[in-house]
Parts: sequence; C-alpha cells; structure tokens
Amino acid sequence: MRAICLTLPTNRPSAPMVTAICAEAAYAARHFPVEVHVLVLDSAAPGARAEHAAALAAVRPTPGVVTHHLDEDAQRAFLRAAIARAGLPKPELMLDLMLPADVSYGACTNRAFLIAASLGCSSVHRRDSDSSYQELAGEPVYPVHHELTSLGEVARDAAPRVDATELDAAHLDKPVVLVGASFVGELSVDISEIRQLDEDVYRDVVGLWAPADWSAEQKRELADESFTGAGTAPFTGDHALLTLVDPMRLDMCNISFQQVHERVPLPPATNTIGSDYFLIHLVHDAALPGVLHNRHIVNFYTTERRTDAGFMAYQLRFTKFFLSMLYLNAVYAAMAEAGPALLDDAHQVRAERVSELVWDSTRLPVTENEERLDVLERSYRGLGGRYATFAQSLAPRRQQLLDEARHDMEDFARLIDAWRPLVRASQATRIHPLDR
Repeated sequence: MRAICLTLPTNRPSAPMVTAICAEAAYAARHFPVEVHVLVLDSAAPGARAEHAAALAAVRPTPGVVTHHLDEDAQRAFLRAAIARAGLPKPELMLDLMLPADVSYGACTNRAFLIAASLGCSSVHRRDSDSSYQELAGEPVYPVHHELTSLGEVARDAAPRVDATELDAAHLDKPVVLVGASFVGELSVDISEIRQLDEDVYRDVVGLWAPADWSAEQKRELADESFTGAGTAPFTGDHALLTLVDPMRLDMCNISFQQVHERVPLPPATNTIGSDYFLIHLVHDAALPGVLHNRHIVNFYTTERRTDAGFMAYQLRFTKFFLSMLYLNAVYAAMAEAGPALLDDAHQVRAERVSELVWDSTRLPVTENEERLDVLERSYRGLGGRYATFAQSLAPRRQQLLDEARHDMEDFARLIDAWRPLVRASQATRIHPLDR
C-alpha cells in the first residue's frame, strides 16, 4: 500500500477547510489502496492554531488516515535535523529559505515536499486554506479521485482510465507526474477592483507578467485570460484529459505531484504571489504527462485582504510577482527550448540542467523590470485612492525591490543545488505525528 500526503498549508483561521480536507482523506482511503497522511502546516496565530487542533481532534478516526499538525516550531525542528543530516553548507541560510520570516508560497509547499518524504509518501496533493470543495447532489467533489486514478501510472496504462487523450505516442511510456485542475469563483489574484475602476489600466497592469517582447495584442489576450481559472460554471460531471498540461489551466490550490517534486523545489521567494507555480511549467516543458480534470476547487477571498494593511501587503506581493517574471519568463523559455534535454533516460528531471538555467537568468539586465515599475506606478497613480498611496510607497523602494527579485532567483538556484541531498536526508529524518 502506497502512502500519499494530502497537505494544507495555512497562516490564517481555516478550521472548516481543515475538517474538509480530512473528509477528502477519508474518501481517498475508502476508495483507493492508499494510506493518507493529512499534513496541516500551521503558521497561523495561536488562537487559530488551537481551532485547527480542535477541528482535527473532532474528526472521526478513519482506517488508513493519519493526521499531522505541525506549527512552525515543529517544522523548524524537523528542518534543522534534515539540513544537518544533509551536511549542507550555510545551514542557517538553508533554514531561512525553507522557513522564512515572511510569507512564501513556494517555501511552505517545499516544506510539505520534505515532510512527505519523511513520511514515506510517494506523492503530494496540495489544497489551500482560502478554498472549499464544489458539490454535486449534495456531496463534495474531491480532486483526489482523479489524482489517485492516474498519478504515478505509466501514461500508456493511465490512458484507459481517462475520458480523452491528447498525448503523442512518444510520451506514452513516461510516468504521469502531475494531476490537477483549477478553481471556480473569484479571481485567483485580488485585482477585480482594478478592472471595475478602469479596464484599460487592468490590461496594462496584468500584461506586465508577459515577456517584454510580446505584442500589445498578446499582452491584452493574456490579461483577459489571466487569473480567471475555470470561470464560474458549477461542476456537473467528470472529465479527465491525459495530455501535456497547459500551465494556464492549473492552480496550486488543486494540484498533485509525483516524482518531480523530489528532483526540483519551488522558488522560495518571499512576499511574491505565483512563486509556487514553477513545477507546473517544468512538467510541461520537459514533456512529462499529466492529467487535467474538472473537479475544480472553489476560490474565495479572506476578509483580511479587504483591510488597508492587507491591501498594501497584497499589492506588494503582486508587484514582486511582476518583477520575478523577468527571470521566470527567461527560464520558462529556456526550458521549453531544452525540452527532452531536461530529462534523463529514466524520464527523471535533470535538476542540474534546471539549476544552470536559473543561474543564467540571474545575469539578465534589470531594464525590463525598471519599465515594469514605471508602468505600475503610473497606472496606480491614475487609479487614485489607496492605489495611488501604494504607488507612492514604491518610489523609495525601487532599487530594493529590483535587488530582491534577482536575489530571490539566486536563492532558488542555491536551493535546487541542495535539494537532492535535502530530500534524501528528509527520508531518514522522522517527525512525530498525531496518530489517529
């Protein structure tokens, strides 16, 4: 019986989703020959952590389901032990990249990858705290159904279990390393107010994440499609497609990985939305099979984003996302060009090649990012109100933000170089679960 890790990273009150993910785990254990490790990585305040612990304690024990509730102290203890066992240079830097003081979407998922390795899990299935499950006929629609149907199978064997296949015969002997879907509901990025205020400004701003050499029309099309997920149509029936999955059709609140996450981590950039999407691009560009299904997660906004402080923090993360794209777009283009060269003869990702491409990107000139900041400041000043206030706050921080974006990619390259030893060390480092 294989073990899988169903993980929920959270830094906010999210007891309902804690309960819901345990129900998804129970579904998986009932319907598939797996042992499910529910991993709640809890960075929330003490009161919220207590609510999460109570929610876990209230869940009815289910054969084949084990829960693990780790606060940051427990995560830090595990990481220190694994980093020491790996014998890595600069262990304090490695610890900071894995558990930074500031919000990092990539780092929290990287911690799940390492702890899953410790638990002996072959796959990691991630959900988010600001989401919930769709329902059909009053029953929750769990993504794990499709994930466990195909993940880890050779594509040729997975093909009869999906509804359609769009996969060249050259890829049929490769493993399915990704199964995922998207979301329905509110935009994944909290920028709908910008569109309401000025649609042209919205397109100018959202288009900033495109490569600089794209045409104005390409950027407009990207802006119109971006962050919308699967729209708002409710789930009415299953459909699963075996293919090289387009990264634009996936969301990290609804994703599962096998194999690839033990070869390459996610960028550990802090205060940067979208920093956790790298593996989706890597899987696609390396031409590794995946399954795209339609059990989309429901996305919603937390009230904290609506406060002035929450707004300013979120807009900073949005700005740093744009700046990260100077480097990530270059890496994505290089990975797409490399294609099959990203894999070895066993269809495993060649992490050293990915590292080379990331290091290469750090030598790019920052002119493109200076222009991004110009557009963002000008656009936000034109919107007025708190957008203008945010634009004003950017001016004295320009050089710092430009430097941080480059340093973030350097740190990513360092973490890639350390990742295989870290994974192996994690496999030999134990945690103490709340056995249920």
